[in-house]
Amino acid sequence: MAIRRAMSGRIMGRTAVVGARSMSSWWRNVEPAPKDPILGVTEAFLADPHPDKVNVGVGAYRDDNGKPVVLECVREAERRIAGNLNMEYLPMGGSVKMVEETLKLAYGENSELIKDKRIAAVQALSGTGACRLFADFQKRFRPDSQIYIPVPTWANHHNIWRDAQVPQKTYHYYRPESRGLDFAAMMDDIKNAPNGSVFLLHACAHNPTGVDPSEEQWREISQQIKAKGHFAFFDMAYQGFASGDPERDAKSIRIFLEDGHYIGIAQSYAKNMGLYGQRVGCLSVLCGDEKEAVAVKSQLQQLARPMYSNPPVHGALIVSTILSDPDLKKLWLKEVKVMADRIIGMRTALRESLENLGSPLSWKHITNQIGMFCYSGLTPEQVDRLTNEFHIYLTRNGRISMAGVTTGNVEYLANAIHKVTKSA
Repeated sequence: MAIRRAMSGRIMGRTAVVGARSMSSWWRNVEPAPKDPILGVTEAFLADPHPDKVNVGVGAYRDDNGKPVVLECVREAERRIAGNLNMEYLPMGGSVKMVEETLKLAYGENSELIKDKRIAAVQALSGTGACRLFADFQKRFRPDSQIYIPVPTWANHHNIWRDAQVPQKTYHYYRPESRGLDFAAMMDDIKNAPNGSVFLLHACAHNPTGVDPSEEQWREISQQIKAKGHFAFFDMAYQGFASGDPERDAKSIRIFLEDGHYIGIAQSYAKNMGLYGQRVGCLSVLCGDEKEAVAVKSQLQQLARPMYSNPPVHGALIVSTILSDPDLKKLWLKEVKVMADRIIGMRTALRESLENLGSPLSWKHITNQIGMFCYSGLTPEQVDRLTNEFHIYLTRNGRISMAGVTTGNVEYLANAIHKVTKSA
């Protein structure tokens, strides 16, 4: 018996091994995903031991010492909420208080649209989550529509609408020759798009170009979109951070509201409050009346339920605490202006440094553009030289994050750019 059991065990063991060998992994055909072009820049920067390395690829604010910043208003808000509230689930639509304060920023403090309860709005996972939630909403309720996305745009926009399976088209936006807006081509694309298309618009501080339409151009864009029956969806990631004035940065949205559009808005507090890791934002959709807004909000919540169930609480508490307290809101407005002014100052310093080096090229676009990013006009080959010869890291499309430029490295950066563009 003992011999038989031992032989049986050896046979079963061999069978198990053979079975394991013949059974392949379910995921054997999965190929490695391509590296994110922005995150890959940061990885390469961190791996570089050179003492003078510079990272102007990061899309996050840095102070003049190149360090991340926690705003004082955020620190104070955290002191106030620490231990005072439970950590229960938020509703699917998120913090009602945070959403109410967020709508005031976008639609106006005394907006009749808010008073009339015509806006369907939910807390979202920052601006990315707001865009994705809207893309899924578009796919579900306007399945025959398509999204028009500017060229260029934040790369993740394409991923968001692609994964939501919404058909994508593009429209002209940036004109490389002038380093500015290709307004005529943009207007033609709006005019020639099928009636009832969705247009993705950057409300301010266009990423990656830093090129925004003028107020008059926004008015013409609004009229053309209205004439074609298009739907305008605004991604507003930089309100307050662009100019230092949240009201000024919302001007494009206010123009569309004045013209009677039904719009959608993705808002984020990553940049203007430095809450990058808290993932706090808002999606809002303007509706015809309160009844319609209730229905739309219920559907947005229904989309959120299987996606992430409900949004995180901490960032929402920070935002609602700051915006609902007059003193903290005043401090935030002061601090966001300091951040915007530093970026604007670095634009001036970089342009002047290049001009003082005797560069024959025009660098006016550095100060004409606005927001965190400068679309430098550098070619991929010139960017490669900046990295390989000067240990300066940025994306190959030549986008410079002005947040990475400091008084300590601006001359080094300008000198390197001057050297790689001498023969341009």
